[in-house]
Amino acid sequence: MSVFSQLTESSKQNPFSLPVRSGSCSSGAPAAGQVEFGTGKYYALCAFGGVLSCGITHTAIVPLDLVKCRIQVNPEKYTGIASGFRTTVAEEGARALVKGWAPTLIGYSAQGLGKFGFYEVFKNVYADMLGEENAYLYRTSLYLAASASAEFFADILLAPMEATKVRIQTAPGAPPTLRGCAPLIYKTEGLTGFYKGLPPLWMRQIPYTMMKFACFEKTVEALYQYVVPKPRAECSKAEQLVVTFVAGYIAGVFCAIVSHPADTVVSKLNQDSQATAGGILKKLGFAGVWKGLVPRIIMIGTLTALQWFIYDSVKVALNLPRPPPPEMPASLKAKLAAQQ
Repeated sequence: MSVFSQLTESSKQNPFSLPVRSGSCSSGAPAAGQVEFGTGKYYALCAFGGVLSCGITHTAIVPLDLVKCRIQVNPEKYTGIASGFRTTVAEEGARALVKGWAPTLIGYSAQGLGKFGFYEVFKNVYADMLGEENAYLYRTSLYLAASASAEFFADILLAPMEATKVRIQTAPGAPPTLRGCAPLIYKTEGLTGFYKGLPPLWMRQIPYTMMKFACFEKTVEALYQYVVPKPRAECSKAEQLVVTFVAGYIAGVFCAIVSHPADTVVSKLNQDSQATAGGILKKLGFAGVWKGLVPRIIMIGTLTALQWFIYDSVKVALNLPRPPPPEMPASLKAKLAAQQ
């Protein structure tokens, strides 16, 4: 049996994530026409949803991402969002705003596959290891561990295209296309040129993704508990998707703040082939690593909200199980009641 088969098999009947849960009763049986939870097909379709959610959204905001990167690597010239757009268009024309779209589309589609697909797998495997009661009690830690594990592999998929994208967008004289820039990096720096930014990419993306998933999951739980005036089961799919979007935007704001210093280091590293993370941090200082934070908050907030919205919409369209926010297991309720 393959490792993937073992992972999927172990998570099929995990009580923490069963798609049907009502009060103290739960059932793993799929609804008519619904993909069975925890199967290889389920995880493959979740990964496909991740491809669409990350690939589409990151490609759509390439102009803002380009300006953000240029503010980070050359703040003297690109002093803000508006001036960054004006300077770029004045010097290079409007077409320059879409520089790097191809490596963005390929790289972040691959990252989305790993981020969302592996998150679903790790979340359910870790919950199965903890057991129903502990999975509920320590669910925030579970979200953090599962998302960190998923992002570790997702960044390995992303790193080559991220290096190429930043080089296209920020390095003077760099070829303006993927087919021109990627071979140049390989010719001059070898494979290490694509992966030298991987450690700071992990530093940026793993905290970002941990915040993205944990904050999203907890915000969804809080919105249904304190804000939405009726139970989730009584909400239409459209209403549920609105909750998904709002929770995604709130999570995105926190994500941007947590991961921004490492994002600045990644941009600087991929701009200059001779730079080191330590040297960049020493040169920029504390204030310097926060350059470009405002456009990144706007970008990541919108990005994260749209990613969750697209991902959840794919689940709806493909009839995948969408478990409700976790409820306290009946066995735990009984234990707490007995202690009173």
